[in-house]
Amino acid sequence: MFVALVVALSAGLAVNASRSAQAAPTFKVLAFYNGTWDAAHIDFVKDARAWFPQAAAQYGFSWEATNNWGLLNTANLAQYKVIMFLDDAPPTAQRAAFQQYMQNGGAWLGFHVSAFTTNPSSWSWYYNTFLGTGSFQTNTWGPTRVTMRADNRTHPATRNLPATFPSSISEWYSWSNDLRQNTNIDILASVDPSSFPVGTDPNQSWYGGYYPLVWSNRQYKMLYANFGHNAMNYNTNTGLSSTFDSEQQNRLLIDGLHWLAGAGTVPPTTPPPTDGPISPTAWHTVVNRGSGKCVDARAAASANGTAIQQYACNGSAAQQYQFAPTSGGYLRVNNRNNSAQVIDVTNVSTADSAPIQLWSYSGGNNQQWRAESEGNGYYRLVNRNSGKCLDVPAASTADSVQLVQYTCNGTAAQSFRLVPQP
Repeated sequence: MFVALVVALSAGLAVNASRSAQAAPTFKVLAFYNGTWDAAHIDFVKDARAWFPQAAAQYGFSWEATNNWGLLNTANLAQYKVIMFLDDAPPTAQRAAFQQYMQNGGAWLGFHVSAFTTNPSSWSWYYNTFLGTGSFQTNTWGPTRVTMRADNRTHPATRNLPATFPSSISEWYSWSNDLRQNTNIDILASVDPSSFPVGTDPNQSWYGGYYPLVWSNRQYKMLYANFGHNAMNYNTNTGLSSTFDSEQQNRLLIDGLHWLAGAGTVPPTTPPPTDGPISPTAWHTVVNRGSGKCVDARAAASANGTAIQQYACNGSAAQQYQFAPTSGGYLRVNNRNNSAQVIDVTNVSTADSAPIQLWSYSGGNNQQWRAESEGNGYYRLVNRNSGKCLDVPAASTADSVQLVQYTCNGTAAQSFRLVPQP
């Protein structure tokens, strides 16, 4: 009896030890923040403190956050593979410990404000050598989504990304130094030209040029991400966007973290987009490149006249469409709630800004579309009757904006990614 009990206990301990070993995180991350200045930055910190623990649970690492910068010391940093700065750079007293940590092979991921300074000489190693940015130069306003271009798709942080992809909404910074002239800087992503103008205030918008958004320094294990400023209603102190609502941008963060930690990259959770023929039987979500939002039948209705709008992607049948061939390379676009209802240009119009709706299919040219591939799973949808493109008016990023047809112009507002659904 005693021997049996010992064996059973030993087996139980072995099982528990095995479970503990399986549950051990592959690496540990410590994030620092202040969370005391600018409601949009505070909202981003709140956003990050909700999203990263979920990502850590999904991908098997641990993530902690603290506003105690005193923990940025040599002994404490030795416990962590990756350090994050969410909304600021460290106080003067902690700078030497961070520099030593990085020079000794530590890893770092910083967001948005962590690079902001108007006085780079105050910590020249960090702003001029490590980040390479020098001084803050301009910012866009208000916060907007852009199309990000993957400048280097061989880096572990970006190898699973398409050539272009939507960012989250953010205010964006530019710098006094041209990072392209710094041989130590590896620019991973920048603003795609299709995004211009960037900003909603004419006096604080970018109308052209080259703007790096994510980069690394080849002398260190580091990544800097320009995003990290949520859209806000400052009157009510309410966040209007999430920094983590772009699937591809999130992919960059996860693969980037694994690279920083020396843990390799994780396999994609969904197959990469292809540019082959569109399956006539599959159902797809249709995601706008500019806003990152899904083509949606308003209120999940399927009656004639239901507005076709953009809305935050939610996987519902109201956001799923089937591309069935008609003739001459054109397609009818059926809604999953009722496959007899298709995407239709109201009143058989050929005018710019004519609204898009659901209507029962009758073979009309205004109910047929040509899907023209733009590469990497993106298409523009050209109406057979008008020759105009399905379009998000004014390149809006807001929920509930009804889609229209508009003269084809090659912008992200007219570019849609087709994502097959189960």
